[in-house]
Amino acid sequence: MKVLHLISGGDTGGAKTHVHSLLAGLTPRMPVKMVCFTEGPFAQEARALGIDTQVLPGRNFFRNLNTLTHMVQAEGFDIIHSHGARGNMMAAFLAKRTGLPTVSTVHSDYRLDYLGRPLSRITYGTINTIALRKLDYRIGVSDAMVDLLIDRRFDPERIFAIYNGLDFTPRTPSMDRATFFRSVGLDADDTCVVAGIAARLNPVKDIATLIRGFARAHAEYPPLRLLIAGDGEEMESLKKLAADLGVAKEVCFAGWVSDTDSFYHALDINTLTSISETFPYVLTEGARAGLPTISSKVGGVSYLIDHGANGFLFPPGDDRALANHLLTLARDPALRKALGHKLYEKAKREFSIEATIQRQMEIYETILRYEKNGRDQVVICGAYGRGNAGDDAILLAILRELRSINPDLSCQVFSRNPIDTRRTYRVNAFYTFNFWKAVHCFKQAKFFINGGGSLMQDVTSYRSLWFYLWTLAAAKRHGCPVIMYGCGIGPIYSKRNRARTTKVMNRYVDAITLRDPDSMKELEVLGVTKPKIALSADTTVSLPPAPEDVVDGILDSVGIPVHGNYIGFVLRPWPSFEEKAKVIAAAADYAYETYGYTPVFFPIEPRLDVSAAQRVIQRMHAPHYLFTEAYTAAQTIGILSRMKVVVSMRLHGLIFAGSQGVPLVGIVYDQKVSSFLSYIGPDLYEDLNKLSEEKLKVLIDGAISRGKNPRLLSESVEKLRRMDQINRELLEQYAAPQV
Repeated sequence: MKVLHLISGGDTGGAKTHVHSLLAGLTPRMPVKMVCFTEGPFAQEARALGIDTQVLPGRNFFRNLNTLTHMVQAEGFDIIHSHGARGNMMAAFLAKRTGLPTVSTVHSDYRLDYLGRPLSRITYGTINTIALRKLDYRIGVSDAMVDLLIDRRFDPERIFAIYNGLDFTPRTPSMDRATFFRSVGLDADDTCVVAGIAARLNPVKDIATLIRGFARAHAEYPPLRLLIAGDGEEMESLKKLAADLGVAKEVCFAGWVSDTDSFYHALDINTLTSISETFPYVLTEGARAGLPTISSKVGGVSYLIDHGANGFLFPPGDDRALANHLLTLARDPALRKALGHKLYEKAKREFSIEATIQRQMEIYETILRYEKNGRDQVVICGAYGRGNAGDDAILLAILRELRSINPDLSCQVFSRNPIDTRRTYRVNAFYTFNFWKAVHCFKQAKFFINGGGSLMQDVTSYRSLWFYLWTLAAAKRHGCPVIMYGCGIGPIYSKRNRARTTKVMNRYVDAITLRDPDSMKELEVLGVTKPKIALSADTTVSLPPAPEDVVDGILDSVGIPVHGNYIGFVLRPWPSFEEKAKVIAAAADYAYETYGYTPVFFPIEPRLDVSAAQRVIQRMHAPHYLFTEAYTAAQTIGILSRMKVVVSMRLHGLIFAGSQGVPLVGIVYDQKVSSFLSYIGPDLYEDLNKLSEEKLKVLIDGAISRGKNPRLLSESVEKLRRMDQINRELLEQYAAPQV
């Protein structure tokens, strides 16, 4: 494999560092060549690093294109890899001549690259926007950049993520703290706490918010100092702002600092206040120095910093929140040390230059494999994109299994919110009721998955049942094998609906896995016998929780002590729920008063569940916590795993907690809840309509008692995961790559 890199050569900042570090790391491992279109420091430094570098200067575009065409043909390159506007434009034309696959690394938001430079924005910005559309693949230098590209309708399955890696070899600064401060003119002694930032002084970096936040914090903690390393067009206006706020003496503008090792080792707190970023080097450079970090929550920052666990995040432009975080760290040296160490460990593990190089080589191999073998397509249909964490977790579980079996599969997903599904799961998605698109995908697909959950029922809607039956029939009619995966069946009350369901499933479905025995019985009663049928488990039982420090950060962000004792409630609106709210409230108070378990209310579908929780909370006396936001499946599982007991109406509240060995109490509004609890063994549930205060208290007592028997809980977990293996075995029959 031989790769040609195209770049302007006038690049500075993170893009320059990324390209130099990447190619210097790739050079010993594979043949790479870099062509620049400008002679200067960029090309010179590349040569000094041992990178095969050639410059094609001048503005004669077609002469350079001809030169590159002959170079590609003569030297036998396999991939063209471009960076920036000029590189992307040249790559687009070169690919048309040579037929080679092209990939571009998108280092920043191309719509903001020329902010404040109208002429360059019109010319180079427009060129880059068009060229990016013409290339085959794209690489975002953070997951956030990948999200941005997906939001702008680039194919999510032709985008890769790669982070700006850093060499974590220990660094020795050339100057000690005091000497460095004297060299830049900062008046600070050993009693001072110094926060700092290294950034261009332009509007995107929003240094004004940093100065405002610092001024607020300094008013309450006078030993605080601010060191700004960087230069740019906003230098004078920022100095004036510091003077106007009365902190001119405490804010040092150091200008451009080349000795970054001494800079970071002199700081106590690293900061970033940008309104837009991909994944800035300043964060990993600060992490390498073991610095606690406060950053605006933009771009890929949250992929490194877990709020409260290894740093602090604040909304862009919120100087009050920034000031509070500065004060927290300034007043607590032990916290600064602890957060800095945790950030260092994560950055070294996940964002080293070694990890970046390995990832880049994997991307090249993947591209060549796609180009050689093509990609099989699978269509997946379910209740996705509606904001229900349980349904979306089903999709996540299916995709994880598919990708582990055949990473080259291309997926098309029915979704009520295709943009969000594309961004979240990095797959192609289309609107659920786009029938023309569905048929088009069926004609091209290797197989079709009816993706889990309670799709085959008519309690909530006749039309949804008819729709899902139509997808089964349409897929099969267009030559697509059909599997129903980890499904719940019923209840189906209408005689016509029962007859239609039997007819469609017998005629058009090839195989079915079921998540509970009651669904098996329902198929028997319906007379569904033609498909291959197996009892399995809900697909989500295999999903892992988020790391502990991430969960700690989430709990901290909503004010929940990490090491408390909690009883979780997962509720939803339903007929008769209103009259039972006082029953649940009394039981929540009971758990607090009797066992010291603080009630925590968690939504699976926030737009519905939060209001149900609030109805209960209004009737309670005990202290409590209420989550109001949606979280990822991993985060949800991690949060529920911290509960001592979970009381849930939502099936996936029970599954998420039960898969982590948490004792369960079910409030049954639908047979799927009792079916699941009966399946795994616990009999701690009651019908919503029959629920009484005394009964719910007894159930909570039973769950707490059961929590004292870890063996019993682990047996339930192992049973679920063992049964889920049947789901995987079915997928392997259809998804395995052709040998």
